[in-house]
Amino acid sequence: MSLLILYQRTLLLATFVITFQTMAQKLPDGITKMASVEGITEYQLKNGLRVLLFPDPSKPTVTVNITYLVGSRHEGYGQTGMAHLLEHMLFKGSTKHPDIPKEFSQHGARSNGTTSYDRTNYFETVTATEENLKWALDLEADRMVNSFIAPKDLATEFSVVRNELEAGENSPYQVLSARVMATAYLWHNYGKSVIGSKEDIERVPIENLQAFYKNYYQPDNAILLVAGTMDEARTLAIIAELFGPIPKPTRQLTSPYTVEPTQDGERSVSLRRAGDVQLVACGYHIPAGSHSDYVAVEVLMDALVNQPAGRLYQALVEGKKASYQEGYTRITYDPGFAYFTAELRQDQPLDSARQTLLATLDGIGRTPFTDLEVQGAKTRILKNIDLILRDTDRIGLYLSEFMATGDWRLIFLYRDGIKKVTAADLNRVAGAYFLPSNRTVGIFIPENKAARAHIPAAPNVADLVKDYKGDPTMVLGEAFDPSPRHIDARTKRGQLGKGLRYALLPKATRGNTVTLQMVLRYGDETSLRNQAAVAYATASLLDRGTKTHSFQQLRQEFDHLNATVFTSSHPQQTLVQVETTKEHLPEVTRLVADMVKNSVFPPKELETMRQDYLSLLEAQKQQPQTLVYRTSDRVLNRRGKGHPLYVPSFEEEIKDLEAVKVEDIRQFHRQFYGADNASVAVVGAFDEAVMRKLLQAEFGSWKAAKPYLRLVLTYDEVKPGEAPYVLQTPDKANAMYMANLNVPLREDHPDFPALHLANYIVGGGFFDSRLMARLRQKEGISYGAYSSLSVDEVDAAGRIRMWAIYNPENGERLEAAFREELGKLEAEGFTAEEVQKAQAAIAQNNQVQRAQDSYLAHQWNTYLALNRSFAFAADLEKKIASLTPEQVSAVFNKYISYGKLIQVKGGDFEGSARKQAQPPSALGGAPKK
Repeated sequence: MSLLILYQRTLLLATFVITFQTMAQKLPDGITKMASVEGITEYQLKNGLRVLLFPDPSKPTVTVNITYLVGSRHEGYGQTGMAHLLEHMLFKGSTKHPDIPKEFSQHGARSNGTTSYDRTNYFETVTATEENLKWALDLEADRMVNSFIAPKDLATEFSVVRNELEAGENSPYQVLSARVMATAYLWHNYGKSVIGSKEDIERVPIENLQAFYKNYYQPDNAILLVAGTMDEARTLAIIAELFGPIPKPTRQLTSPYTVEPTQDGERSVSLRRAGDVQLVACGYHIPAGSHSDYVAVEVLMDALVNQPAGRLYQALVEGKKASYQEGYTRITYDPGFAYFTAELRQDQPLDSARQTLLATLDGIGRTPFTDLEVQGAKTRILKNIDLILRDTDRIGLYLSEFMATGDWRLIFLYRDGIKKVTAADLNRVAGAYFLPSNRTVGIFIPENKAARAHIPAAPNVADLVKDYKGDPTMVLGEAFDPSPRHIDARTKRGQLGKGLRYALLPKATRGNTVTLQMVLRYGDETSLRNQAAVAYATASLLDRGTKTHSFQQLRQEFDHLNATVFTSSHPQQTLVQVETTKEHLPEVTRLVADMVKNSVFPPKELETMRQDYLSLLEAQKQQPQTLVYRTSDRVLNRRGKGHPLYVPSFEEEIKDLEAVKVEDIRQFHRQFYGADNASVAVVGAFDEAVMRKLLQAEFGSWKAAKPYLRLVLTYDEVKPGEAPYVLQTPDKANAMYMANLNVPLREDHPDFPALHLANYIVGGGFFDSRLMARLRQKEGISYGAYSSLSVDEVDAAGRIRMWAIYNPENGERLEAAFREELGKLEAEGFTAEEVQKAQAAIAQNNQVQRAQDSYLAHQWNTYLALNRSFAFAADLEKKIASLTPEQVSAVFNKYISYGKLIQVKGGDFEGSARKQAQPPSALGGAPKK
C-alpha cells in the first residue's frame, strides 16, 4: 500500500523517569498493569484490550500501532482475502472520522495497514504532540467498532484490491511462491495467499464482511502499542477515556483448528508464464515460531543463504549455476515454512541449478555445520534484532508478528534463543525437517521407504513467557528538536584544508546509534563519457575486498561491529551510508576508509555482481512499471549516447555491463576516487573531536587524479506526439500509465514553492490527493495514483510525473478520469481548503522527516556541496505557508496542462482486448458484483 513545521512539544521528558510504584498509583480506573520487559510495559483494560507502552524520548515522534489477531489463517471457505479486504475498508471512514485519508494529511501522519497470515495491524507515526496522539488513539478506537463497511465503498474497493492482486501477478517470483505454498499445504490456510482469491474478493457479500469485522475487531482481540515520546500517565488516561467505554463482546472467539498433516512425499509444481529469467524454488514445513526448534531453523537458514559464505550461495552463485539465491522463514502461530529460491538467466541450465539446490540441501546432514558458520549467522541475526529494538518507529510492525505468534514477549525469547543455538542444534533440525519427503519443488519423486518429518505442536506460550524479565533497559536518547534553526545551531561544519567538507551533528540517541553518510564526487562531462557501467560496477564492488580484508572478512567485521554499510552509484558520485553505534563508529570509519581507498576489485566478485545485475535487468524488461519509467526518461532526456546522463535502453545497459573488465574498474578507481571533492555528514551519538581526527587521518590527503567539475543540467523542451507511447507487455495482468513534463525550474526559483504545493495536492500526498481521490477512492480503478516533482538545486531543469497502475481493461476509464481531473484544475484551480490542509500537512511531514537521522545526514551532504544550511529549508517552508490558492493555481497552470504531457503506458493491451471480446462463461456467467 507507499514533511515540515507546526511542531509543538507538550510532553514533559521528566515523566519518563517515573517509577513503577508511582505509575501504579496513577493508573486510571479499569486498567491493570501486567508484564514489563526491557522498557515495554503491558497493561490491560476490563474489556480485554491489551496495551503496550514503549517510551522513547530520543525522537520527537510517537507511533500508535494496533494489532488485531486476525489474518488469512482465520478465513473460512469462500472468504479468502477477507482479512486483507477488510484492512482496505477501514480506511473508508468511521462514525467520528468519516474522511480518514484527509485526516492523515492534516496531521502529517506516516500511516498504513498491513495484513499477514495471523494478524492485521494499523499504525500512525506523527509529531509527538498531545493533539496528534489523542487524534491517532481516537481514530483507532472509533474504527475498531464504528467503521462504515458500507456497500458503496465495497463496490469500488474490491476492484482496488483486485488491482493490487494483479500487480503481484506480474511477478513470476511471487506467482511461483504462491504456487509452491498452495502445493505444500493441502488444508491449512498458510497455503492460501494473504491477498486472497480474485473470485472471492469480487463476490463477497457486504453482510459477510460486516460479520467478519464485528467478530474479530473487538478490544479482547486487539493489542494497542504506543511507542515514542509520550507522557505515560497521560497516555494511559487517554486510552482509558477512548477505549474503556467499548464493551467487552459477549461472543466467544473460536480458533481455527485445521492441522496440516505430515507430508508423505516430495510434491511438484510448475509454472509457465511470460518472462526473461528462470526460477527454481522449494519449501519445507517447519515448527511454529514459538517452538524452540524455530530459532535453530532461522540460524540454519542464514548459514545457508548469506552472502558470501552461505552454502547455497557458494554452490549456486559462486558455482555459476544461478545468478541469485535467497531463502527465508516466516514466524507463524501454527507450524510454518522455510522457502528457498534461485534465479537464473536464460542461458543457464535450469535442471543443473535445481539439482545443485536440492543436492546442497540434502547434503547438509552429511556435512555438519561448524561453530564458525553458526556464530556468523547468529551475529547477523542478532544485529538486525538489535537495530529494530532501538527504533521505535519500526517496532510496531515487528512486534505485531510476535503478538500474532502468541505473545509480544516472544521477541525477547526469540533473541535469547538465537544466542543459545549451537552447531548441534542446526544439525539436529536439519535432519528432522529438511527431508525430501517434507519438500515441495519442481517434480514428484516416490520413495519405497518414506522418511517423514513430524512437526511438533506449538508449545504453551504462557508457560514460555511466565516471569520472563529480559535484559536491563537500554539507554534512552534525548528529546531532539528537529526545527531548522536548532539543527543549524547543533551542527558543526568544517573543511579539511581545501578538500573534504563535513557536518557533525552529535545528539543522544536510543541505544547510542549513529548514522554516517559520505558522498564522493568525481569527473566531468568529458572524462566520464561512456563510463556509466564502469562507475556502477566500481561502487558496487567497493565492499568486495581490500588489500587487507577479503569480502568475507569485511562482512564479518561489520557484523561484529554492529554496523550496516552499503554503497550506491549516482551520476558523478558514489554514496556510502553507515549505521552503527557510538562505541564502534571509530573502527567502522577506519574500515570504511580502507574499503573506499584500497578496494582490490576481485575478478570473481565482478562476475558475481555482473550476473546478479544482468538477471535483475532482464527480469525488468517486461515489467510495465520499469519499462514505462525508463521509456519516459529516454523520451524526456535529450543527452546523446555516451553522455554521463544518457539513459540507455535495457539492451544497451546489459551490453555495456557485459563489456566491463576488472582493469576498467581499477583504472576508474585510481583516476576518479578521492576525498578532495567529498563530503561527510555524521548524525547521532559520537565523539565530535574523535570524528574530526578520524576524518583528517583517513581522508585529509586522499585526492583524485582527475579534476571534478559538476555536470550542467539543461532544460529540454519535449513536445508530445499525436498519441501516447504504448508498450506491449504480454501476460502481465497489471498496466502502468505515466504522464511526464520537463519544467525549467530550480529549487530557488520563485515559482517552485507554489508548484511544490500544487504537486502535493495533485498526487504527492496521501489518499486525499486529487489523483488518489478520483482514481482509487471514487472510481476504484487504481491501487496507487501519484505525482512527483523533482528539480535541481543549481540548474533550471526539473520534471513532474503523474502515474497510476491499473487493469488494462480499465484503460479508457483511467485516462478519461485523469484528463478530466487536470481539466478541472485548469478551469477551477485549487480550493482554499485543500491549499490550507496541504500547507499544514507539508509542514508536519517535513518535521517528521527531519526527525530521521539518515535524512539529516543526506540533507547535510547536499547542503555542504551548495554552501547552504537548513535555513534554506526554513525559508522554503515560510514561502509555502504564505501561498494563496490563486498563486498556486496560477503557477500550476503556467507550467502544466494535459496537452503538454508526454504520455507513456505499458501493459498487455492486446491480451486485454481479446479477453473483453470473449463472451462470459456458459456455466457461471459474469462475476457477481
